[in-house]
Amino acid sequence: MNADTIPASRYEMRVDTVKKIVTEHTSLDNEAAFSLAVHMVRALDTVPESVR
Repeated sequence: MNADTIPASRYEMRVDTVKKIVTEHTSLDNEAAFSLAVHMVRALDTVPESVR
């Protein structure tokens, strides 16, 4: 592990995954894609586990 590497939390990894998908399928820039990804992950977190 590199000394400059900062461990990402599971939340950060989920947001990054969603951001990559949004960036691939839209014309949004990184900042807008990140903002949308945060909203999407928060919304998904409100869905009960039994429904997911």
